[in-house]
Amino acid sequence: MANALVVIKDLSNTYHTRSYGVFGRERTQPVLDHITLEIDHGEIFGLVGESGCGKTSLGNSILGLIAYEGDITIDGLRLNHEGRLKRSKELARKVQAVFQDPGAALNPAKSIGWLMEEPLKIHRLGTKPERIQKVDAMLHMVGLDPRYKSRRIHELSGGQKQRVCIGCALMLEPKLIVADEAVSSLDVSVGAQILNLFQDIHQRLGLGMLFISHNLPVVYYICHRIGVMYKGQLVELGTAQEVYSCPAHPYTQVLLEAASGPDFSVALTQGLPPEGQYQRQGCRFAERCPWQRADCEKSTPALINIAPSGEALHEVRCVLFLSSVQDKPI
Repeated sequence: MANALVVIKDLSNTYHTRSYGVFGRERTQPVLDHITLEIDHGEIFGLVGESGCGKTSLGNSILGLIAYEGDITIDGLRLNHEGRLKRSKELARKVQAVFQDPGAALNPAKSIGWLMEEPLKIHRLGTKPERIQKVDAMLHMVGLDPRYKSRRIHELSGGQKQRVCIGCALMLEPKLIVADEAVSSLDVSVGAQILNLFQDIHQRLGLGMLFISHNLPVVYYICHRIGVMYKGQLVELGTAQEVYSCPAHPYTQVLLEAASGPDFSVALTQGLPPEGQYQRQGCRFAERCPWQRADCEKSTPALINIAPSGEALHEVRCVLFLSSVQDKPI
């Protein structure tokens, strides 16, 4: 994409842990493996995958909260790979987050008005009356009455808390919102209202969004493009319509069955490789794949474009698309 809002090149990340505290042997756990991705201005990009695939780590890298290897550029600002140690006010003006648990993201000792005004005070934007006026306008935008300014977090429902989180994220008028499982902790009806709120805000402000979720149908509902992650890699990437209607990678098909089959959880965990297994050579989904072949074990497949000529890219990381086999998983 020309003049993309977010450009991610060769992004990798490794966690270091100790099994028995400070006296245990240090273990390294690779999380992200050479992710290359672009998000356009005004685009809602969905990132989907099961827990542990690295999607939250990718979001935290963009937010400057963790260290990484590779290159991230947001609206012309190149992030420092040291992550949170170099997080700046300039970055905060460009990207903000909406997290999964709104109750944990908000200070219970402060009023809603204080929480929403604080970003403006930190960045020294506007006078006191101007800040209060902006808080009132933002509360109205996210569907809350301005009188909520005097309330505390414990006085709000889960959906109202998430609306406040969204309002706080928008106060600095960022170019990108990272929404990490923003509706997974909410009731279905309330979650649908929050999804509609995201769409309404996108239409009003033209924001770019990275929408992270484990639920493929939810991502399809709100996003323009979808990236499917498995064990630290992007395994499929394309328009929401293509990925949802014509899933090419076997793992994407498994995810799609999540919303329709009661036995999906069994299918998803069956053949689960041991921790750290994705350091192995070859396709990382091979041991769980019903179309596994001998050449799946030989080398890690690259993302290849399977879209017809002239259509939007639809990339998949699977050896079944490297040759004209008849049993493609489509």
